[in-house]
Amino acid sequence: MQVRSSAGVVWGLLALVGVLLTGCQSPSAGVAQDGRPGGPASGTATGGSPPVTRPSGYGAVFLAVDECSSFGTTSFTEVPCAGERAAARVVARHDGTVRDGPRCPATTDFVLHISEQRPSSDEDGDGAVPQGYACMRNLQPPHPGDPGGGGGPRTIVGDCVYSSGDGQVREAACDGKGRQEPEYEVTDAVVRRSDCPVSTALYVRLGGDRPVGCARPL
Repeated sequence: MQVRSSAGVVWGLLALVGVLLTGCQSPSAGVAQDGRPGGPASGTATGGSPPVTRPSGYGAVFLAVDECSSFGTTSFTEVPCAGERAAARVVARHDGTVRDGPRCPATTDFVLHISEQRPSSDEDGDGAVPQGYACMRNLQPPHPGDPGGGGGPRTIVGDCVYSSGDGQVREAACDGKGRQEPEYEVTDAVVRRSDCPVSTALYVRLGGDRPVGCARPL
């Protein structure tokens, strides 16, 4: 059996990430492919959270690598990692857009998009905060970006998916504890479909130098 997916999930369905708010990915509606990532600056979490304002005083760059964000029902802000409000750490940070920039690390839990801002002054004094994105990892479980976790902005070996209709598949937790039962497990990442095991029933786009995921039925 062969199923094609679209934009960012399998064959492209971008798994958005409301992980911090849902325990999986808000885009656990999707097996994903790439994930990317004051004076005030703003950002939105993949998954539709509204813009947020960055408090001043936490480093020269908004959400630089190894800095932390808080989480809530409506917004994210940068906070000290040792503080009680810290919820997730930046594991990679890039300027530009997810579509055009480098991919997030494989076990990224969610992506925080940062809007371009041109305030009268900002934390480093240059008067501008460029558009970018931060690849985030929760400080505490759950980690939907882990293999089989049921979320995250990328699909990796060990993840499970289910058919969502119209030739699309989305990611589901392999332990069956999510809202959807898993139907296939990605067992291998290969260069070509012909390299997949004979047990393969579904091909999943993973991206990178081994772009084809071989999935077996569960």
